[in-house]
Amino acid sequence: MKFEDLLTEINGFGRFQKMIVCISFIGRFTIPCHFLLTNFIAAIPSHHCDISHLDADGIFENLTQQERLTISIPAQVDGTPASCLMFSHPQFHLLSNSSSTTDLPVVQCQNGWEYDNSTFISTLATQWDLVCDNRGLNKAVATIFFVGVMFGAVFFGGLSDRFGRKPMLLVSYVSGMGFAVASAFSSSFIMFAVLRFFTGFTITGIIIISSVLNVEWVDIKHRRLVCVIDSMAWACGSTSLSLIAFCVRDWRWLTVVVTSPLLLCTILWWWVPESARWLIVNGKIKRAHYYLHKCAVVNCKEDVILNIQPETLSSITVTDTEKRKHSYLDLLRTPKMRRLALFTGTIWFCVATATYGISLNIADFGLNLYLTQFVYGGIEVPVKLSIYYLLEKIGRRKTETGGLLLGGICLMINIFVPRDQKVGRTVVAVLGQGFLVGAFATIILYSSELYPTVLRQNGLGYNSFLGRLGVALAPLVLLLDNIWGYLPQITLCSVALVASLVAWQLPETRGRCLPETIEDIEGTGSNRNIRH
Repeated sequence: MKFEDLLTEINGFGRFQKMIVCISFIGRFTIPCHFLLTNFIAAIPSHHCDISHLDADGIFENLTQQERLTISIPAQVDGTPASCLMFSHPQFHLLSNSSSTTDLPVVQCQNGWEYDNSTFISTLATQWDLVCDNRGLNKAVATIFFVGVMFGAVFFGGLSDRFGRKPMLLVSYVSGMGFAVASAFSSSFIMFAVLRFFTGFTITGIIIISSVLNVEWVDIKHRRLVCVIDSMAWACGSTSLSLIAFCVRDWRWLTVVVTSPLLLCTILWWWVPESARWLIVNGKIKRAHYYLHKCAVVNCKEDVILNIQPETLSSITVTDTEKRKHSYLDLLRTPKMRRLALFTGTIWFCVATATYGISLNIADFGLNLYLTQFVYGGIEVPVKLSIYYLLEKIGRRKTETGGLLLGGICLMINIFVPRDQKVGRTVVAVLGQGFLVGAFATIILYSSELYPTVLRQNGLGYNSFLGRLGVALAPLVLLLDNIWGYLPQITLCSVALVASLVAWQLPETRGRCLPETIEDIEGTGSNRNIRH
């Protein structure tokens, strides 16, 4: 008996599965908010040196604010006050003589900075003066968070394959919420950076565990629908972040607000079932029968499960390997598993680097920060809806390859668009973002279908690790513009095109049963026909 057959008999996408998907949706909603949070909490508003100490000496008496800035701070090319420099002493002659200020003696800001609070009430930059020489620490915030996400993927991927999906999902909910809220009340930047690392480490479990849990509970024909629903949660979170950030301008409260859905998820966790597939493969037949019976009752198919005894479920396991504890090393032991791990890992790394290279650079296009984020999130909705059609019409491999190829082409086009064409560059970037987001959504489902049940969570953990490594490197790729202005775009374009070539080498999984064991991958198991 195949598990898919049993799942179809008790309704592979009934009320029971819809309940799981809805609970998962709430948890996944908060993930993009945290992933893109640094676009707002680490934003650097307009600023200049604080000159209030000069006012205490009576130097500025009877002078307007503009006149005070004119004699104290050199002007930039666009006429705005310099951000990091001030005159060594007030230059009163500039009030009557508009001569060049390039030869006048300047020094670094001596008494901190004054910030423009018209857009943000408070950010990390204004909280701890992360500007000028400390400006790089704002980029470091994103990298630190994603390094935590990277290691968390390995941690939760391995432990959820060992201890089950459900308990590790609770650990991710509770610990992710705790660290995120604690980070909002940090008293120093170092404390914030450490807590932000652990926030990323813990909430990544929500992504990989819920993705696998959803796929393992639905039948073959509804997998793509679940993939699209999961992706829509990401789109909703990404779009809503701009609206939430627009209403909540303080970085501490913004962090708390985007974390709050995890409280509801923790309560709803009691209704989340363990994966029956995982239970059967690991020899926990009675518990698997319990959840399958529960599924049948909720889906009004109780008469089907009454004819199946717990002992009957053992025949679903195709080998006696269910008693063996698998690890990440099993991804490398056999030739086809090694090839699969190499190809999927490369795609995850490349698509993550390219996608977040665009997502974390919204301020570079010079348009309204909130509007740009809203458009970036909004483009995901039609993309995800089209993915639902394409996954069935042309298959996983062509959808993945096409998304990466078109995304890479958009990045290539932006290399040749002049930088002063802000609207044009933004439009092309949004299109590229859409294609890459579609590729990212596809590879999550694709990977879940490629890996066997005994290694599925390990496989997703490994791939997520490499994906988050790519995300962590994305802010550093953006810093390459200090070497050459076009180098970041060329790098992102190259990794997208390389990933499209690799994706074409993967087998198609549309309409095929999920593999259960490593033997199925190698072609020596009883389910050897699940893929070609």
